[in-house]
Amino acid sequence: MVNKHLFLFDGSPPFGKMLGSKFADLSLNDKGKIAILFVEREGWMEYMGRYTNMLLANGVTNFDYLPLSSNQTNNYINELIFCTGIIIGGGKTERYHEYIVDTEIGKYIRKRYEKGILVAGFSTGALISPEKCVIPPIDNAGRQHLFLSGLGLLRDCMISVHFTKWNEEENLKKAIYKVKVPIGYGIDDEEGLYFKNGVLSGSEGDKIYIFNT
Repeated sequence: MVNKHLFLFDGSPPFGKMLGSKFADLSLNDKGKIAILFVEREGWMEYMGRYTNMLLANGVTNFDYLPLSSNQTNNYINELIFCTGIIIGGGKTERYHEYIVDTEIGKYIRKRYEKGILVAGFSTGALISPEKCVIPPIDNAGRQHLFLSGLGLLRDCMISVHFTKWNEEENLKKAIYKVKVPIGYGIDDEEGLYFKNGVLSGSEGDKIYIFNT
């Protein structure tokens, strides 16, 4: 059986030393080319160091920067074919959801993940990774809970990011009951979770917030 690897982070800073080293080691097993999917904004190239610095320190040197839009082409899928890891960045969650989840790129990310290609999600990337995605009021234009389909890389759980900063405990508890999943994970700044074959197998940071129904 091929092992599946999913790394989820709050996003500030993205990779910690332990999980960054683990991601790098696993990706280097086969050449080590990492695709970074992100919504383009002013100064985006300087921001990429937040994703790459820890990987560079652990020997990964090949990165493919793929700005997302509503006019994606098969070129992106062709790029992902040769990647050993995929990073989904952070930003406006509704836009990432629009550009990834119900698109050909989203389908291909799921296929690659099932074949053992590493996936890391930072902030927004973490929110959209489960089968069900809940965007909190603070993170969308309508200022209300949005209950949407997710990428489906994790099942039977919910993910909440910026957990303490956004005061997300009650929102996460309500979401896991509404969506009817057995567990919810809250991720704080400078924290990360590592799932192997859909099971929480490691973490980095001072606290892990886990809530069960």
